[in-house]
Amino acid sequence: MKQTMKKVISLALALVLLAAVGAPAFAKETNWISQSMSDIPVIRISGDGEKLYDEDGKKVFHYKDIGSVFKSDDDDDGEGNETLRAVANIMMPFLIQGMLLDNWDPYYENLQKEIGDLFEHSLLDHDGNPQYGTGLSAERKEKMERTRHNDQAWVKDGVKYYVQDRYWFYYDWRLDPIETAAEFKAFIDDILASTGSTQVGVIASCLGTNVVTAYLALYPEHAAQHVRGVAYDGSVAAGAEMMSEAISGKFNVDPAAINRALLDCGAIGMFNVDEFVNITLEMLDQTGLFDTMLAIPKEVVYYKIVKGATSALALSTFYTWPSYWACVSKEDFPTAMEYVFGPEGSDKRAEYAGLIAKLENYDAVVRQHVPEILTQTVNNGVHFGVISKYGFQTLPICETNYLVSDQFASVGRSSFGATTGTIYEDLSEDYIAARTEAGFGDYLSPDGQIDASTCLFPESTWFIKGSSHSNWSDWELRLLYDIASAKEQITVDTGCWPSRFVVYSYTNPDEASDGEIEAMTAANCDTENWAADRNDYDSSDPFRWLIKALSAWIKWIRVLFNKIFRRG
Repeated sequence: MKQTMKKVISLALALVLLAAVGAPAFAKETNWISQSMSDIPVIRISGDGEKLYDEDGKKVFHYKDIGSVFKSDDDDDGEGNETLRAVANIMMPFLIQGMLLDNWDPYYENLQKEIGDLFEHSLLDHDGNPQYGTGLSAERKEKMERTRHNDQAWVKDGVKYYVQDRYWFYYDWRLDPIETAAEFKAFIDDILASTGSTQVGVIASCLGTNVVTAYLALYPEHAAQHVRGVAYDGSVAAGAEMMSEAISGKFNVDPAAINRALLDCGAIGMFNVDEFVNITLEMLDQTGLFDTMLAIPKEVVYYKIVKGATSALALSTFYTWPSYWACVSKEDFPTAMEYVFGPEGSDKRAEYAGLIAKLENYDAVVRQHVPEILTQTVNNGVHFGVISKYGFQTLPICETNYLVSDQFASVGRSSFGATTGTIYEDLSEDYIAARTEAGFGDYLSPDGQIDASTCLFPESTWFIKGSSHSNWSDWELRLLYDIASAKEQITVDTGCWPSRFVVYSYTNPDEASDGEIEAMTAANCDTENWAADRNDYDSSDPFRWLIKALSAWIKWIRVLFNKIFRRG
C-alpha cells in the first residue's frame, strides 16, 4: 500500500510538471511515403523531440527525462527521489518562513535556483541564447548538410520525382521562431539549389507551425515564389492552452479532469494507470473531500504564492525558451508576461531584457497577426491545409480543460476558428438547426461537437477524432503530402480522406500510427475514453449528490479491499 501511494504521488507530481512544459515527441520518419510521386521536394519540420547536446557532446536535460526525477526508491538507482528529497529539504525553511512571516521572496529565489540546477544546460541565458554550446548533435548537423547538397530524386518516364521523407529541417527548438525562420528560408534556398526545383512543399507540426508562420510573416514574397503548399498538423500557431494557461494563472486543480487525462494517456499507450488511482480520484471528487482538503491551503497559501512560484518554475525550467512562449495565446500573453517577469519596471524585467525583447518582437510580428499572415499567404497563391485532432481531455491543470482538444490545444485554436461544443455539451440543437437552415449542414460534425464553417479555411480543414496531438498516423501523412505537393489546392472534396470528419482507430497497440480511418457517422463517433456529464459534478441537487457520493465510496472501498486481499 505504501509503495502504491508513493507511485500515485510521484505520478501526480510528474503530471503537474508535464502540464506546464510537456510537448509532443518528434514525428517519426516513415518508410512508406518514400515512394510518393511528388515532382517537388517536401520539407518537414516538427516539434521539440530532437535531442540537444552541449559542447562536450553530453545530452542536455529534456522534458522526456522528467520521469527519471520521479523514480521511486525501489527503482534501479533511486536517484530521482534523492533529488526530490534534497530539493524539498533545502526549500522547507524558506517555505516555513513564507507561511509564518508572509515573506515569500526567499522561497521564490531559492526555488528557481534549486529547480534550475536540474535543467541548467537546457536553459537559455537572459537574452534567450544558448549556453554551454548546446544545440543540435554533430550527427544531425552532418545529416542536414547532406540533405542540403544532395538531390535525392529519381527519374521515371522522363519526370523527376523526389524522395519524400528525406528533407527534414532539424533545428534547436528552444530558440526564437523568428531566428529559426531565417534558417528555414536558407534551408529552402539550399534545397532549391541542390535539386534544381523551383518550388518546395512544407509540412509542419506543433512548434514547427510557429517557425513556418514566422517564415510566412517575414518572407511572404519568397514563399509566394518558392512554396507550392503548406500543411499544418497539430498547429499551436494560434496558441495552445497547455502551454499558455500554465504560466498565466489559469489553474484549476480538478480531480475529474485528472482522471480523464489519465484515462486518455492509458488508452493511447502512454502509460498504464492502476484502477485504484482512477477510483480514488473519482471518490475525492464526488464526495467533495478534495475541495474540503484544499480549502484551507488555497486560502492561506495558494493565492499568496501562485505568481511567484509560477515565475520561479517558469524561469528554472522551460520558459527561457522563446519557442514555448510562441505557444502562448495573444489573450494570455500580457498576463503571462506579468506572472513570469513581474510588472513593468521590475528587477526581473531588467534582468531578462534581452529575452523579453525577443518575446515582444514575436508577439508584434507574428502572434497578433496569425489569421492575416495565413490569409495573405493563400492570397499570394500558396496552397494551404490544416488537420485538427480531437477527442481528448486537455491537460488537467488547465482552466479550460473542458474544451474539445487533442490533449495540448483546443480544436478552436488548432483549426484556426472552428466553433465547438465542450466535453460536457455538444453544440446546441438550436445552433445546429440554424446553421443547417443557413446552408452549413455539411460543415457540422456527426458527433455534434464541431462547426467547421467558421474556420479560417473551411474547405481545406480536416478533423480527425481519436488521434492525439503527438500521434502522426499514416493517413495524416498522406493527406499532408497531398496538400503540400499537389499542383492544385486540395480540398475536402478532392483530398484522399473519405470525409471532412473522420474517426481514427488504433489497430496496433505497439505502433500508434498504424491505425485506420473511416468517415465519421453518428454510429462510430463516440470515441472518448471517458464519459463527461456536467450534472455529475453539480452539488446543487442534494439527493443526486448523495447517490453519486455513496456510489463513489462503495466503488473505492471495493477496489481498496481487492488490492489488500490480492496482496495478502
